[in-house]
Amino acid sequence: MSDSKVKVTANKDGHVIVVSGNNPDYGHIRVEQIRMVVDDATGFAKMKPISALIPGLVKDLKGFGFADQQEIDGKIRIVEKTIPFNKKEPDRDLKVAGKSGIVCSVGDEPIYRKHFYTPNTSLEDATLEHDNQEEIKTAYAEVKAEGNELPQSDEFNL
Repeated sequence: MSDSKVKVTANKDGHVIVVSGNNPDYGHIRVEQIRMVVDDATGFAKMKPISALIPGLVKDLKGFGFADQQEIDGKIRIVEKTIPFNKKEPDRDLKVAGKSGIVCSVGDEPIYRKHFYTPNTSLEDATLEHDNQEEIKTAYAEVKAEGNELPQSDEFNL
């Protein structure tokens, strides 16, 4: 099975366009796509929903005429980098290894991860391979030794 089409999703109140609390001229539309994710360490594949926000001026977002559950062309692209996406709240997009609390990093730089909608289906994800696998393995081993289980994450490779 290939990745699903991108779908527009309404919020809990049924609104497709969510207006910013800081400025009523701006808002966003939430989209979701079911994608195949493969764990590079185990080769285990599963389908997983990922989402992205399409920000814009409310007047423009209304002009698109999107409805809840409407399928649109495009894809949700995963982008990772070592520079924060949000300078005011840099911790917002940190890539964390599952429930371990360990931030994935390359060198000594944390990795930031964000999903973006793009109408260009040929664009590939831009991901970074983290190099702090031992730190993550140790965190999981400590939790397991205490008799607790952390759920496996398909967001990173061990």
